[in-house]
Amino acid sequence: MPFVVGLTGGIASGKTTVADLFHQNFAIDIVDADIIARQVVEPNTEGLDAIVGKFGADILQDDGCLNRRKLREKVFSSPQDKQWLNDTLHPLIRSEMAHQVELAQSDYVLLVIPLMVEGGLQSMTDCVLVIDVDEETQITRTMQRDNVSREQALNIVNSQANRQERLAIADEIIKNNGHTDSLLPQIEALHARFVALRKNRQQGTL
Repeated sequence: MPFVVGLTGGIASGKTTVADLFHQNFAIDIVDADIIARQVVEPNTEGLDAIVGKFGADILQDDGCLNRRKLREKVFSSPQDKQWLNDTLHPLIRSEMAHQVELAQSDYVLLVIPLMVEGGLQSMTDCVLVIDVDEETQITRTMQRDNVSREQALNIVNSQANRQERLAIADEIIKNNGHTDSLLPQIEALHARFVALRKNRQQGTL
């Protein structure tokens, strides 16, 4: 069983940047919940078949792929439909995350779950790494990256778990309020720690 480091953080915290640096510098395998969430609703999947069964074929684009805009509109206007969608897709996403984790070959595997706190998914990890930024930095980055208003950015930040809730589940923390150059020294130190933790676990099971 691979040693699993769960990586999480709020919007615009730098999760992708951090995960990419672990991969580029230390060849660490990455399992990304957001990517899997798209995979489980691709054509000819159980997830997409269930959505079509629920909402009809007009939820599809002409090429047979899910029309995400239409789906968002449907679940936005109906809490019941949103709950149904979550109940249908979350088990599929979780199962696929576990499957991909099992296939990992690196010293440890990074399991990137943006909504880890909200979903209580820290149970899938051996260690939780939180990318921590202050709220004002999140808002500014979101406005610049997504070309949205301050109000829209603030609404997104407020819709997620707050900073204190994420830090409460953290075993390790990366501070990312500054420039990307400040990340690599933190990542190098954490890589050594994660390798040591994995070795300790292996020795403990011998």
